[in-house]
Formats: sequence, structure tokens, C-alpha cells
Amino acid sequence: MADKIDTGVVAHDEKANRFEMSVAGETALLTYRILNGSIIFDHTEVPPAIEGQGFASKLTEAALEFARSKHLRVVPLCPFVAGYVRKHSEYQDLLAPATLKRLLES
Repeated sequence: MADKIDTGVVAHDEKANRFEMSVAGETALLTYRILNGSIIFDHTEVPPAIEGQGFASKLTEAALEFARSKHLRVVPLCPFVAGYVRKHSEYQDLLAPATLKRLLES
């Protein structure tokens, strides 16, 4: 089994509304929109060449920390982000109560 690549640094491209990491010539990203005090995470994409190495989790953690620092409510439309928040209770306070209830019931 090859060693995991772990050299990427999360960058926030506010003009493009995305968090991104470039690793081994590939770019992983998480896109969002900000609307009415909420940040809507709508898509996470990791190229096949770097899948399974935790980059989506790193992007999601950085994005959630950004949301916390800006006092934004999180709307996790992206299935990966929703699953991450479901597994990491330390970020569940960022969701509106009704959104959290739906997330935990699904």
C-alpha cells in the first residue's frame, strides 16, 4: 500500500466561494454560498487520484471553522458535509435546531 499523501494546505478562495487543497497536482474542493446569515455547503469534490486520504475531511473542518468564526448557520446540502457533521458533534451547534433534527434522523 502506498504512503498517504498529506502535504495539502487548505486555502479559502472567497471570490470563488470555495475551500481548496492542491495535492500532487490535483485539486480537492468544497463549494459554498452565503445567504441571510447562513453558509450553504453544496458540493465536495476530491479527484480519484487523491481519494480516501482525508482531504474532504480537512476541507470540511476548515469550512466549518470558518462558519464558526463568522457566526454563520450551517446548511449542509452536500452529503459529505452532512455526514461529517453527523459524526462530529462538536460542529452540530452550527446548525439550526430543525436542520440538526433532520440530519440526525436521516
